[in-house]
Amino acid sequence: MKPVTQKGAKKVRALIVDDEPLARERLRDLLSEDGDVEVVGECADGREAVEAIGNLAPDLVFLDVQMPSLDGFGVVEAITPERMPMTVFVTAFDRYALKAFEVHAQDYLLKPFDQDRFDIALRRAKARLSQRAENDMHEKLLALIADAKPATAPALDRIAIKSGGSVYFLRTDEIDWIEAAGNYSRLHVGKKAHLLRETMTALESKLDSKRFVRIHRSTIVNLERIRELQPYFHGDYVVLLHDGTQLTLSRNYRPKLHDLFGPPF
Repeated sequence: MKPVTQKGAKKVRALIVDDEPLARERLRDLLSEDGDVEVVGECADGREAVEAIGNLAPDLVFLDVQMPSLDGFGVVEAITPERMPMTVFVTAFDRYALKAFEVHAQDYLLKPFDQDRFDIALRRAKARLSQRAENDMHEKLLALIADAKPATAPALDRIAIKSGGSVYFLRTDEIDWIEAAGNYSRLHVGKKAHLLRETMTALESKLDSKRFVRIHRSTIVNLERIRELQPYFHGDYVVLLHDGTQLTLSRNYRPKLHDLFGPPF
């Protein structure tokens, strides 16, 4: 891995992964022509790439498919698609294109590619990154508004659930964790899951804040169900529940646990 000194926090942080030196050089030259992009590192194989993604936290990865020791798809599997930065696969074989999209690649470049095709891929990636940043900011504003509102009602102790034409009441202390599902929330209770027509932000404001804590923009957890927390990449934690479920504590939500438990959060 050949790291590059960071110059601007607002630039798109790009990582180049390819076992061919000439291919890395070409990508580096093309990226250097865009003032919005900063190349933060280069890797010659998949294992270097896994380490670099964890250490450098790039926004965008240009990832070769065929590499020694660990190929491009192996890199995605090691990081997991959910944690993988925006990815543009680079390959000499078009048969990999479909699989690239199956693992949520933003785009793929078929070698040899020209500058026009590269520019299209980079423009698409930058647009997606900008949209993702706007969505993150919107979510943070909603959470800020919810936190600023004074408590006007006691925390919910029961939630009405519709199922098969009937309505029954679920005690909130039975809930293990909650995940976002668009404008709905999915409540996990043991091996069952119930869909509730309520956004995460609205539901969070109604639950007991000493029992239920938001640990990710898409996850709320019942603190009594947590068995262990394990450090992960760049400030995140893996949250293990008593039933073996693995969740993610985002570094943006660590202050909430710090307020409840103090250090080391």
